[in-house]
Amino acid sequence: MTGGCLALNSSFEPLTLVPLRRALRLVIDGKAEIVEADGDRIVRSERAAFPRPMVIRLTRFIHVPRRFRRQVTNTFLFARDAYTCQYCGRPASQLRARESLTRDHVVPLSRGGSNAWTNVVTACSGCNTRKAHHLPAEIGMHLLHQPTEPHFVHLSWAVRRLTPIQAKYIRLFYGTGVLHQIEALEHRGGEAARGA
Repeated sequence: MTGGCLALNSSFEPLTLVPLRRALRLVIDGKAEIVEADGDRIVRSERAAFPRPMVIRLTRFIHVPRRFRRQVTNTFLFARDAYTCQYCGRPASQLRARESLTRDHVVPLSRGGSNAWTNVVTACSGCNTRKAHHLPAEIGMHLLHQPTEPHFVHLSWAVRRLTPIQAKYIRLFYGTGVLHQIEALEHRGGEAARGA
């Protein structure tokens, strides 16, 4: 069961997952309507009862910038890189007890590099220590994939669990390809969590 309710814009564009309490507050205040409920499950308060919402739709359109830059966080960085060291190729589930995934700057900050999506990769602590302040080519290390800035949809959903009902709206709005990419990220994240 998901920990939240999928919130759609009035245009049916998926926006985010919101906690159940927040979803109910939006419905009670008339700011949203329930589009899909969780079967026959009911949420009761002292004075009212509502179907447990799985998907809500805002009654007023919220403008979402098409191209916004999400800050690099380790959560999203690791999801983008499939929870795998981009130098040695080991996934998080294969790291030893004292190792962990870290953020590595391809061009080190000490050498003028930035904290931009195109300059950071996931690295195991061993590879990150070995690389230190060098460029990868200087010490014979090579990246598995060139770092790129992911599409905001992938970032927004990379670390969330969607129910089949909620996934239907991602597929409808963004297409099957994006849904498959999000599901792959969810699958990799679940494997990494089990291996940790």
